[in-house]
Amino acid sequence: MKNLNLQAVMIDLDGTMVDTIGDFEVALNRALTDLNIPTAHRALIERGIGKGSEHLIRTVLLHQLALPEVASQQREVEQLFTPVWKRYEHHYLSINGEFSKVFPGVMEGLELLKGMGLPLACLTNKPLSFTTPLLKEKGLSAYFEQVFGGDSFERKKPDPLPLLKTCEALHSSPERTLMVGDSSNDAQAANAAGCPVVLMTYGYNHGEPIQNTPALAWLDSLDQLQSFSITAR
Repeated sequence: MKNLNLQAVMIDLDGTMVDTIGDFEVALNRALTDLNIPTAHRALIERGIGKGSEHLIRTVLLHQLALPEVASQQREVEQLFTPVWKRYEHHYLSINGEFSKVFPGVMEGLELLKGMGLPLACLTNKPLSFTTPLLKEKGLSAYFEQVFGGDSFERKKPDPLPLLKTCEALHSSPERTLMVGDSSNDAQAANAAGCPVVLMTYGYNHGEPIQNTPALAWLDSLDQLQSFSITAR
């Protein structure tokens, strides 16, 4: 049993608390259809999740355009990015949460942490305008004292800045603030910030096995945090 002496916990959203691949797929493919761009398959979209909507859109466009020269690809992607983003934002806000579901064990895990008196923050690369309504729609809002999105700070995960800023907001020290995520993105940010990290096995890790990413543990559900010996404050 691992011992954790914690002051607070930060938890990622997509692939950690909520299975949102359906929302991504529907919103992005509707946006591509609006602009007469071939739609993308789910596996490609899943590999692009985790580093923010901008990264996802550029990743999908690079694949779908399939131009012969790299320079031509980059120019076309940047020309199309803004119109695709605008249509994507429109469609995502219109269906936010409709094609997603909370992962098993998430509610139980959140209850466990709150019952210990630990302040919680949702820290995601998802735009805040998408994040806040989704948390509310899925009944998760009440668990979090702080909610930060990919546009809340100057840089996104895997940069450590969002984690350090979240620790400041939670009045906790990084070494006593647990990061719970689902990808190497979360782990890289946590390591750079000096935070302990656990990773969920069922999320979106850019097509790579999450067990290849060093962490305190790899959990099959959030309520498995009860296997740790957690001391609060």
